[in-house]
Amino acid sequence: MFKNLNNMIFGKLTKFRIIILALIGVIIGLALTAFKLSNAVSYLSDQPETCINCHVMTPEYSTWFHSSHRENANCNDCHVPHNNFVRKYWFKANDGLRHATMFTLRLEPQVIQIKSAGKEVVQENCIRCHTHLINEVSLLADGKDMHNSPERKCWDCHREVPHSRVHSQAATPNSRVPGLK
Repeated sequence: MFKNLNNMIFGKLTKFRIIILALIGVIIGLALTAFKLSNAVSYLSDQPETCINCHVMTPEYSTWFHSSHRENANCNDCHVPHNNFVRKYWFKANDGLRHATMFTLRLEPQVIQIKSAGKEVVQENCIRCHTHLINEVSLLADGKDMHNSPERKCWDCHREVPHSRVHSQAATPNSRVPGLK
């Protein structure tokens, strides 16, 4: 009697373990497939072409590609923090998760708007790269230090840098991204 009960319990536990292991296998398989299909490894790099994995970023890539910034800066130079390694990858992970969620659920906007955290990062990076320009005495000649005003952003005056006034795919209908058809 105990032998039959013992076999019944262990038989059920074995079936339960097999089902759990199968479910874990399916979940891991789906995760690996999503990882491969999303080209997730590319997001660890600083390659500008990564930004056009999603079609909605093509106008931004194209306008950057045809700007003077292309010679000295990639997307992450402007749009990711550079003050420390942890903040950089924390920001990339949070931003990437938000983007992945939006694109997976088909919630991507037709008009791209930078978020508040992104605005702060871009402002920090403008200052980081151009500090030699904004501290020149000649800029202070009129007595107004517009470049060191905390309420002003660089793009309040420099609206065309580096994306021109692009706000949607319709804003650059004839733009060509090299290597894309």
